[in-house]
Amino acid sequence: MSRMRITTPIQKEIIKKLKAGDEVLLSGAIFTARDEAHRRLNQLIDKAKRVPINLKDAVIYYAGPAPASPRHVIGSCGPTTSSRMDAFTPRLLNLGLGGMIGKGSRSKEVREAIKKHKSVYFLATGGIGALLSTKVKKAKPVLYKELGPEAIYKLEVKDFPLIVGIDSKGRDLYGKKKWKKSG
Repeated sequence: MSRMRITTPIQKEIIKKLKAGDEVLLSGAIFTARDEAHRRLNQLIDKAKRVPINLKDAVIYYAGPAPASPRHVIGSCGPTTSSRMDAFTPRLLNLGLGGMIGKGSRSKEVREAIKKHKSVYFLATGGIGALLSTKVKKAKPVLYKELGPEAIYKLEVKDFPLIVGIDSKGRDLYGKKKWKKSG
């Protein structure tokens, strides 16, 4: 395992170097999107319409940020359970999505799509949304603003702490070790 600083847009050469379990500090622009935003993006794909954000080498963070309090860029923004987006993810990877950030394991179909498209799935630690929000330097809703916190936001992050959950070769951190009960 190693620690790496990377920036967005996330290049395939960088993605290929990442291994499940690696620690990453991510900087640059990322998009937030949860269930309803994913459903709407997939409806556009169904209708052969252009997706209004550039997903090529982009990173989507499965989060719905809380409103900002005075003197803060954003409120708490912890990760959402990623499996809720599994039905939509392979199609977004087909559009060139470089990576995703969330929590929890992914379906077999998503793991296979990550491997096929040489993408990456990052894990963000749940329960520390307030701390993660300090890594957000700018936040702006860019699509589906009527969804409130579930709108698609463009975030500028600096040294956002992540762990590689599934790498571009399909190695899955959840399948890496069998945890044994001690005692």
